[in-house]
Amino acid sequence: MQRRKIVILDGFAANPGDLSWGEIEAMGDCRVYVRCNSDKEIVERAADAEIILTNKSVISRKIMEQLPKLKFIAVQATGYNVVDLAAAHERGILVSNVPAYSTNSVAQFVFALILELMNRVGKYTQAVADGAWCRCPDFTFSLGQSRELAGLTLGIVGFGSIGSAAARIAEAFGMNVLAFTRTPKAVPSVRFVPMEALFAESDIVSLHCPLTEATCGLVNADTLSKMKKTALLINTARGGLVDEHALASALNEGRIAGAGLDVLSTEPPPADNPLLTAKNCVITPHVAWASFEARKRLIAVCASNVRAYLSGAPVNLVTQ
Repeated sequence: MQRRKIVILDGFAANPGDLSWGEIEAMGDCRVYVRCNSDKEIVERAADAEIILTNKSVISRKIMEQLPKLKFIAVQATGYNVVDLAAAHERGILVSNVPAYSTNSVAQFVFALILELMNRVGKYTQAVADGAWCRCPDFTFSLGQSRELAGLTLGIVGFGSIGSAAARIAEAFGMNVLAFTRTPKAVPSVRFVPMEALFAESDIVSLHCPLTEATCGLVNADTLSKMKKTALLINTARGGLVDEHALASALNEGRIAGAGLDVLSTEPPPADNPLLTAKNCVITPHVAWASFEARKRLIAVCASNVRAYLSGAPVNLVTQ
């Protein structure tokens, strides 16, 4: 019996070499590519594939039209906006994703960003390495005011698995938690409020909602104007949730105190992205999801998704 052809289009993000593709490779004639840099490469590499695994390689209608044997797309992520779902469904192509694999990693990273902004550990480390402590006449020196999280209010926009996990960590720090979501839940320690109230009352606003037409530019000049001057904005969700020019202006003009961002609207960002030079803005390169444990879970669930498809009982399917 001929083995099904499986193509992993951009394997480097999930597995830069510290994990194995063996479980997936055992299921068919599998080829793994580090990355695909163009539609042409995708079509050439997946020409005879029945199954594609993609992380950020976009599978458009035009690409699907050139892949007549394609029957299953396994997205190596929770978000699946890299696939034209309407075109896939029209062509009878099934699409799966990997829900909730990075919950703990992202929630942990939210507080890594918060703590860097509140305590400046990275800046202090660099200052000491540069000799500032050696030159200091006192036993200590300051790079600016530090603050405690206890008693502050964290506002969470979107209360799915990651937002809920962030709330639990906030409670451990002694914080108050507000949340905005379309479907409020019965969580005694969390107060669900309208969006406007959340931005106005929170000391830290953390974004955990998907990027949709309704949420694109959710953080803009208007919502930023409602925040406290001492407030922080954290975004580990999607860059498109934020109007980057509006946020850069608010930071540079001191209308909010700081921002911690793991995502930008274009990744990698162009050199002229205004947030790259904005005041009190900590930016990391979309790595909140990418702990070893999270990537290991991601590959394991992708393997399960492929196995379920091959058995005729697909799981984790996404719809329009």
